[in-house]
Amino acid sequence: MSRVGKMPIAVPKGVDVAINADQISVKGSLGTLVRPVNRLVSVKNEDGKLSFAPADESAAANAMSGTMRALVANMVNGVSKGFERKLTLVGVGFRAQAQGAKLNLQVGFSHPVVKDMPAGIKVECPTQTEIVIKGSDRQVVGQIAAEVRAIRPPEPYKGKGIRYAEEKVSLKETKKK
Repeated sequence: MSRVGKMPIAVPKGVDVAINADQISVKGSLGTLVRPVNRLVSVKNEDGKLSFAPADESAAANAMSGTMRALVANMVNGVSKGFERKLTLVGVGFRAQAQGAKLNLQVGFSHPVVKDMPAGIKVECPTQTEIVIKGSDRQVVGQIAAEVRAIRPPEPYKGKGIRYAEEKVSLKETKKK
């Protein structure tokens, strides 16, 4: 059995987990997340702990039990604490503004770039060069952060562009005569 799949998930107070035949829903203070349950995995809720086990002895079921456990653990963390991703703008004149459910970026193009945020995602700009993307679904937060970064990824010579806050950009040496 998968090592990750063996560990039970402790469900914190204020989080409700409902297990149906084909889906699992987790409801907390930050929202509700629903995910289909793979038929190779059996899920049990006992005394506030979720446990996952492979439905049969196949290697695929073993691997999927660990995957489902990790996905549901992220759902539980998301509806209780939430996830956030920080981005930094590096470059002269690069600015970001959060306008409700939209992110307005001025990143060296001839026009401002406006990125709409999906439902359940909040965007904040503590300063003009910082972007904080928050939400309860880890996959969606990471995907939106990647899409914002892809608007102007950091270039390798001066490092200008949008980067993750913890990202290190290794700069190339310029061409010498």
